[in-house]
Amino acid sequence: MRLQLGYVPLTDAAVLIAAVERGFTEEEGLGVDLAPAPSWATLRDHLALGLLDGAHMLAPLALACHLGLSGPQARLIAPAALARNGNAVTLSLPLWRALDARSDAVADVARAFARVAEDRAGAGRPLTLGTVHPYSSHTYQLRRLLALGGSSLSAVRLVVVPPPRTVEALERGLIDGFCVGAPWSTVAVEAGVGRIAALGAHIAPDCPEKVLALTADMADRAAPLLRALKRSARWCGDPGNREALAALLGHPRHLGLDPALILRGLAGTLRLAPGGPVIEAADYLVLGERELTPDPASLDWLADEMAAAGQVAAGTVRAEAAGLYRPDLLAAA
Repeated sequence: MRLQLGYVPLTDAAVLIAAVERGFTEEEGLGVDLAPAPSWATLRDHLALGLLDGAHMLAPLALACHLGLSGPQARLIAPAALARNGNAVTLSLPLWRALDARSDAVADVARAFARVAEDRAGAGRPLTLGTVHPYSSHTYQLRRLLALGGSSLSAVRLVVVPPPRTVEALERGLIDGFCVGAPWSTVAVEAGVGRIAALGAHIAPDCPEKVLALTADMADRAAPLLRALKRSARWCGDPGNREALAALLGHPRHLGLDPALILRGLAGTLRLAPGGPVIEAADYLVLGERELTPDPASLDWLADEMAAAGQVAAGTVRAEAAGLYRPDLLAAA
């Protein structure tokens, strides 16, 4: 069987990429073509239109696509989760200085962030913040950070920027900050154009991040792929393999970045500011075999966040959402 599987260049595509590159899919008798996509909207459309059999996908976007809320409707299944956490809110250096936060604690940053957002909105110059897609944990984490400080998304201008373009957009002054997955916040810090203000894991702990989304007709044919992913997740979750994994992901055909930058996210050893000290954040991005089973309870969290962001009416999508996560397929495989 030959499959077309898509992904967006991010560290949390690791389990899918390693499954192919380390030969786990081949050992299961699968031929797999990996197709990098420039944006989540492109990936969503290619999956919905049948150009892909499956994809590394934002958990909220998989749900939105399944429900027909974003792009062409496509009945999907998510038999595996690929990552937990992994995002960070990164601000331009001038905006970080304007915050003058009392500390790096998320509550102090949230209050300072909300104050500046309200001041700028009141002056008719709202902050422009980048998110990777409206239906994303990134959007919900920006909302939560502002809410923690006493503000809301209505005080800012939210724009969609594909993950690989976020650093460039910040450097050009097109946005004042963004929420994005690893390794792009680290890239911004090392380029001297951004300061990590808050980690997603501190805003919304244990956040469901990426899933393997498959077209529903793959349900009866998914077992070999799921077995390969389980072996890959075990390999990716072994700290002894981090350097090899960073080198694999850094290859030009995938992220095309210095593996040392990718390794920081894998190890949870982050630099928040250009030239600043390294901090330990073990929960920054979590990969591994234990994370592979999708938790149907997290669909309630996603539905609540969609409602809080004004994307759906409260309580309206739970019943339809229930068919998305299929941990039974992973268990059977």
